[in-house]
Amino acid sequence: MINGYLVVTLANHRFSSQGLGIIIGLLVLWMITALALRRYFFRADPVLLPVAVFLASIGLTLILRLRPDLFIPQAMWLAAGLIAFIITVVIFRQPEDISKYKYLCGITGLVLLVSTIAFGVDIGGNKNWIILGPVRFQPAEFAKLLIIIFLAAYLSERRQLLTYATRHYGPLTLPHPRFIAPLMVLWALTMAMLIVQRDLGSALLYFGTTVTMAYMASGRWSYVALALCLFFSGSAVCYLLFPHVQVRIDIWLNPWSDPTGRSYQIVQSLFALGSGGVLGSGLTFGYPGIIPEVHTDFIFAAIGEELGLAGTAGVIIAYILIVYRAFRTALASQLPFTMLLAAGLGVLTALQVFIIIGGVTKFLPLTGITLPLISYGGSSMVASFILLGMLFAISEATATYE
Repeated sequence: MINGYLVVTLANHRFSSQGLGIIIGLLVLWMITALALRRYFFRADPVLLPVAVFLASIGLTLILRLRPDLFIPQAMWLAAGLIAFIITVVIFRQPEDISKYKYLCGITGLVLLVSTIAFGVDIGGNKNWIILGPVRFQPAEFAKLLIIIFLAAYLSERRQLLTYATRHYGPLTLPHPRFIAPLMVLWALTMAMLIVQRDLGSALLYFGTTVTMAYMASGRWSYVALALCLFFSGSAVCYLLFPHVQVRIDIWLNPWSDPTGRSYQIVQSLFALGSGGVLGSGLTFGYPGIIPEVHTDFIFAAIGEELGLAGTAGVIIAYILIVYRAFRTALASQLPFTMLLAAGLGVLTALQVFIIIGGVTKFLPLTGITLPLISYGGSSMVASFILLGMLFAISEATATYE
């Protein structure tokens, strides 16, 4: 973190003792947090927090490089994330007790999503922001965690009903409709997010996580088949009826048809990734600033240009490590709720990283979601640390690590 700050500020002749003091303060906060957790939660996973700080340090360095005016706000959000991590670990020390409040979590998550759909403000092409005076935030970042808690509790209580289905609908075997009603509600919400909020990324993220958790709870491929049919049929209707969906798909299929207009962002991203090579141009020696919104949606392209394949591989390996530890915690859990919760959080992280990197590399349509812990954004940063705090607490409860 200190090295990155010195490289960027000295290269741009913007070194300041204030910025260095902020970096040192963050390092001290991280060390205090790490020491406290190792003393009072010594059986928990020791890998999650260092990997999170590693990714957040890369993000903070890149924010300083790309948007120096946002460095201090991002540093403040990183400090808030570390504090949120500690609070979450304390609250989730007995994670099985959280399942008692599943309906409260589910209703609160739905209210946050509906409030965004109804009152959201369009910023950057996505209507997923709520503005309250001087404060603006993305409720969907926190709603996804509450909905995963609800799904983990709901599915763990109804595993037998979901597994031993008794109704046949053609080739599909499904339980009574009232048992899959919450899944249908989430499908309807994802369609609303796609239509009203123009938020393809969140729609994919919510629906993909829900379907995967339903499969993990039941082991039935019929749920996956039904979900894919519903999602793709709904997406096809949206493509035919709504112009903004058509634009996203057309840009994805052929960005070279309008490289200086609608496709400018993805075309410049591809050029940046291609010019980075194996080791990159070097920090501060590239031109990622010509990509619109590079500090949020396209920060992975900046990593590819200035740090090269080596830098992008290091970031991806760090995310894979987080997902691996999440599934390891899930497999070691003795309770269905904590097993599904840890696995669901791992799936959520994997899908979010896959969707945003897929969009930047043109493997998937552009989505507009953030790269966890790296992209600029307070809501995303705090929510990511809360997610990791939940995993950390579950690993302590399962006593997996010594």
